[in-house]
Amino acid sequence: MAGNREFFNRKLHSLLGVIPVGLFLVQHLVVNHFATRGASAFNQASHFMESLPFRYALEIFIIFIPLLYHAIYGLYIAFQAKNNTSRYGFFRNWMFVLQRISGVFLLIFIAWHVWETRIAAAFGAEVNYNMMADILSSPFMLVFYIAGVIAATFHFANGLWSFAVSWGITVTPRSQQISTYVTLAVFFALTFVGIRAILAFINPDLANI
Repeated sequence: MAGNREFFNRKLHSLLGVIPVGLFLVQHLVVNHFATRGASAFNQASHFMESLPFRYALEIFIIFIPLLYHAIYGLYIAFQAKNNTSRYGFFRNWMFVLQRISGVFLLIFIAWHVWETRIAAAFGAEVNYNMMADILSSPFMLVFYIAGVIAATFHFANGLWSFAVSWGITVTPRSQQISTYVTLAVFFALTFVGIRAILAFINPDLANI
């Protein structure tokens, strides 16, 4: 019974990491990328997301609860996990370790990001271009946010690889090798989008480099 429960929890953890948490990450990066078109474009995109019908219900049941479950159970996995070089080999073992490290870091980063934006908004602050530009004007926060974006895109992309294996989508060595290339492409593409958006908040000209 305990084994079945752990199997279910791991499957659910994997699924929620892709749907809906992973999809929300992609959507969030796309909205942020509107900053490359200027403050007005970002504010319009941001306000559109804030004006969606049933916004609070969507945030609670589609984002926060799945994210909370994924984070808490992910911490359990991170501290229970053992290196698996005998199963996956050197490269995959490092991906396994980095997945756990990035997950722990992301928990800190997301908590801080929510505090600076969503909690601040609850107390009357407006989440807009100027808010993000002010946050990222600090060199420390700039580095912190870049690290957060890289951690998030890596965790999602590498999680896609694990998801495909655990759900029986890629079962052969050849399919897993192809999946590695695909998820690396996803990582680089999303990282480019995320960092370009960050640069647009501190200097619009940098985003066009």
